[in-house]
Amino acid sequence: MSSNQPVLKVENLCVELEKNHRPLISNVSFEIKAGEIFALVGESGSGKSLTSLAIMRLLPEALQVSSGAISLNHQGLFSLPEYQMQKVRGRQVAMIFQEPMTSLNPVMKVGDQVAEVLRVHLGMNRKTAREKVVSLFDEVGIPNPEERYDWYPHQLSGGQKQRVMIAMALACEPDLLIADEPTTALDVTIQAQVLNLLKQIRDDRGLAILFITHDMGVVNEIADRVAVMKDGEIVEQAETGHFFTDPQHPYTQKLLSDAIPKRESFEDEALSTVQNLLQVNDLKVYFPIKKGIFQRTVGHVKAVDGVNLTIPKGQTLALVGESGSGKSTIGQAILKLVDATAGQVNFTNDQAAQAINLVDLSEKAMKPFRKKVQVIFQDPFSALNPRMTINEIIREGMNSLQVGPKSRVEQDKRIESLLEQVGLLPEHKYRYPHEFSGGQRQRIGIARALAVEPELIICDEPTSALDVSVRAQVLALLKDLQKTYQMSYLFITHDLSIVPSIAHHVAVMQAGKIVEQGLVEEVMQNPQHDYTQRLLASAPKLVKESLISG
Repeated sequence: MSSNQPVLKVENLCVELEKNHRPLISNVSFEIKAGEIFALVGESGSGKSLTSLAIMRLLPEALQVSSGAISLNHQGLFSLPEYQMQKVRGRQVAMIFQEPMTSLNPVMKVGDQVAEVLRVHLGMNRKTAREKVVSLFDEVGIPNPEERYDWYPHQLSGGQKQRVMIAMALACEPDLLIADEPTTALDVTIQAQVLNLLKQIRDDRGLAILFITHDMGVVNEIADRVAVMKDGEIVEQAETGHFFTDPQHPYTQKLLSDAIPKRESFEDEALSTVQNLLQVNDLKVYFPIKKGIFQRTVGHVKAVDGVNLTIPKGQTLALVGESGSGKSTIGQAILKLVDATAGQVNFTNDQAAQAINLVDLSEKAMKPFRKKVQVIFQDPFSALNPRMTINEIIREGMNSLQVGPKSRVEQDKRIESLLEQVGLLPEHKYRYPHEFSGGQRQRIGIARALAVEPELIICDEPTSALDVSVRAQVLALLKDLQKTYQMSYLFITHDLSIVPSIAHHVAVMQAGKIVEQGLVEEVMQNPQHDYTQRLLASAPKLVKESLISG
């Protein structure tokens, strides 16, 4: 498949901070041949994306290449003047990113954005460029390419936007494609489609691909060879098959171990006799579709359409499905952040003889339940006030819901204790959110939820943006807290690989309805519904035979 001569050759690359000469990348070397997919893996901050920016000669001004060489088709890139390097970018080497929406102009038609690349680099006229773009859209699997040419980014799904970015990258028929976490934000079925598309393009065009990721399952699906980065250095490099069967470096072994979340043993728990904390009965959430100058309602979007769920006390229900299936809307309806159209959300109150239907409560009557039902979000940074210290963020929740000690001294002690419980230091309370890593910010979000002593926490994709080792730490923390406080979780996710490690029960959601639910072992080892079977088949796995691992 690949020729003997490398398309890209990186030799002893070193990148450092100009100001103090602190090394960020040290002696990185690898090569990629035509028709080969080379995966560069590691945690955030390991130097993966920095390496790709050095290849493109797009390093921030504060950084500099201190030594080493990078050649593309035997042409040294560091010796080229910038005007020649501009011709290399897009024409010989192209790049696609994790979040296509940030790379696409929201006020420009997607077809015109791809055509612009053709006109700038190849000098095509508008008519020829449009014909080429339509052909590219067809190649990358965008339906009705002639029509989609005139659509704007917001009119496309996440998977379609990523296909547009791939079409843009392929427009000038580059020799090298750099894909920086291109599937991290996608559902498993869309992710599988994009991975298959990249492999097909590699085969058809003989393209060399540098695939940057922290997802070991994706590496196993797509890569021919793998290099592992840690603290700016490559610690191991091998053929993919050998890499997974016989990892040599302790860090690689840890990454692979963390990538397969371990199944908790629930043998000693009487799963069928535990008291139910929350019961959702025939829940419906419909959003009106309005048209015309008088905004008449002409129909409804049935985001949640007759859902029944049960969450036992001290246990976890995983709610899985693709984006747009209605998972997060259920969480918002339980929290009364959106109004339920019909149905019941019955919460078992220890002080009452029977369950309370949260749907019927006024905002005032709901307030006592705000402390009983908390939420942890996917992106902790956007959920934390950037102008408040961690101390102020956690204290605000305690004060607003009137939970815990009243004096500031006692509150400070409580906050320090919470931070220690989630694996942070007491002195971290004086810092601001931007001073923490993604995993640390998620721990802060957990501490904030714990501060008001909840009985149920709705975890909305809390680990999807985290590296495998950080993800494993957060999952372990959530499990430990559940055992300590007997809390219940509604764990919303599209990552099926983590379900066995965190959940007792699982419910699969499609188009506003629950299509299958039951104990994790039953659903994931013997799925009955074709949609569940398709989700499980699409999920990249290190162990092919099953997502359940002991």
